[in-house]
Amino acid sequence: MRAARYQGDHLVTVDDIPVPEVGPTDVLIVPEYVGLCGTDAHIVDGDYRSMPPITLGHEIGGRIAAVGSSVRNLKVGDLVSVEPHYYCGVCLYCQTGRLNMCPDRRAPGVHLDGGMAEFLVVDETIAYTVPGTEDARRAALTEPLACAVHGMDRLAPESGLPIVVFGVGPVGALLIMLAHRAGLGPIVAVEGRPARRDLAQRVGADVVLDPSSDGLHDLLIEASGGTGFPYAIDAVGSVAVMETALPALSRGGRYLIFGVAHPDARASISPNDIYARELTILGTALNPYTHRRAANLAHQLPLDELRFGDFPLERFDEALAAQRDGTYDKVFITPQTKD
Repeated sequence: MRAARYQGDHLVTVDDIPVPEVGPTDVLIVPEYVGLCGTDAHIVDGDYRSMPPITLGHEIGGRIAAVGSSVRNLKVGDLVSVEPHYYCGVCLYCQTGRLNMCPDRRAPGVHLDGGMAEFLVVDETIAYTVPGTEDARRAALTEPLACAVHGMDRLAPESGLPIVVFGVGPVGALLIMLAHRAGLGPIVAVEGRPARRDLAQRVGADVVLDPSSDGLHDLLIEASGGTGFPYAIDAVGSVAVMETALPALSRGGRYLIFGVAHPDARASISPNDIYARELTILGTALNPYTHRRAANLAHQLPLDELRFGDFPLERFDEALAAQRDGTYDKVFITPQTKD
């Protein structure tokens, strides 16, 4: 089978490798759409630890082609999304319900072969049916949606209050959709690219601001209703966002870091301000126990508002360039398509 393989040293090749064997509790998946995300770019850049040579791809939507002899809940033809983590089960974090903190977790597409291939084998426990749709794109979007659901769980917003989301890439758009569905408002988006400001409005933002605008802080305070935001999300991973967002929080405000900043990035913040206004700074990582909820939501959200770009395996480099420059809102690899 053909597979897009990260070889290390910033190199991705399309290779012919054996079709993986199906064990008793495994399912064989034919990936139809595999999202290309920031993590994949970080792997290729060398900023995110992986175990090359490895088949990339962890945002996977596809159909079951075969099932192992002991598989109980899936059948051939099912549309599934993959929850791309195997946890050790024996560490402190696994045994206290914080799976996403497991130091020994293994992820398809990072430490194990992932979905950018004509076939993929995973244990049935991480293959989730996606009800209400036959759209494999929506199945592939379930993984980032599950991360967004976990982020909203961490932020714990209350309906009827304002929120600001910085960055309207694919995950920022998902977070706006969830905020809209949760009854937050006004929903304010801050985004530099005109096409993505338009996307923000289409998926539920009430106010959209350009971060290069003069007097951005005053515009944010005005958009919040005058007192600042009780909730803010950084969907970029940016020092500049943090230094802009914290002063725009209300007293008792909560700030969620969702975007992945460079490991060496450092922000200048005021501990006294955090103390005096009783601010909360939160991190969010992965999707512990939220993949089923995201799969159930996938058909209910306006995901088709995103502009999609589809690329076969052989055009991986072109797809990565499109992902980096924002040509599309969301880029997919389509392993079943020949160039």
